[in-house]
Amino acid sequence: MIKLAKPALEKGEPVKAELAIHNFNRTAGSMLSGKVVKKYGEKGLPDDTIYFRFTGVAGQSFGAWLAKGITFELEGMTNDYVGKGISGGKLIVHSQRNDIVIGNTTFYGAISGEAYIRGLAGERFCIRNSGLHAVVEGVGDHGCEYMTGGRVIVLGKTGRNFAAGMSGGIAYIYDKHNEFAEKCNPSMVYLEELDKKDEKLIYGLLQKHFKYTRSPIAKNILDNFNNEKRRFIKVMPREYKRVLAERAMSVEELELLEVSDG
Repeated sequence: MIKLAKPALEKGEPVKAELAIHNFNRTAGSMLSGKVVKKYGEKGLPDDTIYFRFTGVAGQSFGAWLAKGITFELEGMTNDYVGKGISGGKLIVHSQRNDIVIGNTTFYGAISGEAYIRGLAGERFCIRNSGLHAVVEGVGDHGCEYMTGGRVIVLGKTGRNFAAGMSGGIAYIYDKHNEFAEKCNPSMVYLEELDKKDEKLIYGLLQKHFKYTRSPIAKNILDNFNNEKRRFIKVMPREYKRVLAERAMSVEELELLEVSDG
């Protein structure tokens, strides 16, 4: 991948390639990201400058620490720890089967970037996420555990103990069957209705999700958004809401302040 990306690494020129991947290919993208950051710093490259499309079954930690400017698209499925520590990159995973396509503990410690998953995730999706924007179509137990920032949209069912220890960021659950409340851990979050900003954000992320994955779930919601938006539940951390109220800040302003404070 580093050889293929040479024009981008040396001159910032766009690069695209299609590659097969196997479950013994672990931490795919980590060394490539290191090269990007060494050359261009934390700002990385413009979005999609390096675009690799994979087919197959990826090994553990696919797209770990993926730097800004790198997009990994996978048609197939992956093992655990997808997108661990992702730092501005973009991950797209899709399959023709509406099944589990990414493993457990995915996007652990994610810092920033985007993820669009057509299919289901295992347990502990977006644990300790601090800035990633992600769309997924169902998750296992302990989703968004210890999350401190970012946005997560779940277009389907969740497992038990969702939002345990969640102190920041916001999750939106498409609760089609009115069963999410009993799956959520309420100790640190409120369950709320959407406001206009939430609706705009959800609509925009679902447009991207459909663009990248051709998800029929996303298309149905987008085509009937005025009705379907009522099915979303906003998961809002209590402490996060309190700080916003005390400082009279928007969510976006608070997250920018947290980043600048280190």
